[in-house]
Amino acid sequence: MNTGNTAFMMICTALVFFMTPGLAFFYGGLVRRKNVCNTMMACVAIMGLSVLLWTMFGYSLSFSGNHAGIIGDFRWAFLNDVGWEAGPYADTIPHLVFAAFQMMFAMITPALITGAVVGRMRFKALFAFIALWSFLVYYPMAHMVWGEGGFLAAIGSVDFAGGNVVHISSGVSALVLATYLGRRKGYEKTSYRIHNIPFVVLGASLLWFGWFGFNAGSALAADGLAAHAFMTSAISSAAALVSWMLIDVIKDGKPTLVGASTGLVVGLVAITPGAGFVPIWSSYIIGALVSPICYFTMNFIKHKLKIDDALDAFGCHGIGGVWGGIATGLFAKTSINSVARWDGLVFGNVHLFVAQVLSIIITAAVAVVGTLICIGIIRIFTPLRVDQKEEALGLDISQHGENAYPSFNGFD
Repeated sequence: MNTGNTAFMMICTALVFFMTPGLAFFYGGLVRRKNVCNTMMACVAIMGLSVLLWTMFGYSLSFSGNHAGIIGDFRWAFLNDVGWEAGPYADTIPHLVFAAFQMMFAMITPALITGAVVGRMRFKALFAFIALWSFLVYYPMAHMVWGEGGFLAAIGSVDFAGGNVVHISSGVSALVLATYLGRRKGYEKTSYRIHNIPFVVLGASLLWFGWFGFNAGSALAADGLAAHAFMTSAISSAAALVSWMLIDVIKDGKPTLVGASTGLVVGLVAITPGAGFVPIWSSYIIGALVSPICYFTMNFIKHKLKIDDALDAFGCHGIGGVWGGIATGLFAKTSINSVARWDGLVFGNVHLFVAQVLSIIITAAVAVVGTLICIGIIRIFTPLRVDQKEEALGLDISQHGENAYPSFNGFD
């Protein structure tokens, strides 16, 4: 047991927790006035739900035992036998600290999905969806990637801090859910104005701040690997931020604050799977390329496929996570982190690249099937979408009886 590592990991745990309120501000700023409380409430509710589910069943299903490399068992249910001593996943920190750190990942991942469905999904249906989705998608994915005997780890794929587990799973599920719900009323005819750009910047800044704990903390010790992940995260995010600004200038002649904020987030998404595997120089490339990849994918989804991924949950997290997983297969070095069995394709070895592509395909398949099952179960008990009157009124009033701006009497 190491007190320095323990202190570091507890700080990182708190940093990752802070990302979910940050996401609430980021998403809340992007929506219309009449939906801001509902959008932020989705994140806040998940903060409570995820802690309860994780400590009761989620941690055990994700990290204890092993069934076919897909899911664990219930031996650590309600944190039974998870105590002050070191656990099997980190030998220098208390088992409880590791469980708490992973709990914060289980918190923010389903919150990412909510950005795709703002303005049209019933709150009670969303709450039930997140609960079911955690069991059917998140816990199996966490076990397959990070659990002892996990299937995706066994085939040789690597995911340092959640490219598959967090971003691809939530992004693909968000796309499926948005497609099922259909487009918002007046989509492509009504101007969906961003109502509070300072909220967007505040949220993006909190996400960047917390992400250092997200990625550096995944080293599970205050060591050189943590410092490496910290720096690759900073560089990738900065490169993506500047890259997105450049796209704005080329397309519209002016850089935008919302664009820069979006860019820094997708840069963090892209580096997440490889932060502790790829050389520092490659993080410039990973970050610079993710912005155009996500930008043009978002345009394709919205304008060609006509899918209303309202806040680009798939465009940012799904596509950014896919690029990050592929980039890890291109640039990873075993000399940086021996968890990677092979060097990346750029260094002449194809094995890791193939494993990464397979893991991305499997993750997407699990997310699609799991999401469809969740939708099928929930629709038996309640409609997933609000009716037209509730949508026109706004979900703040119709779902919560609240108004973020009660003195505002203008049009929205």
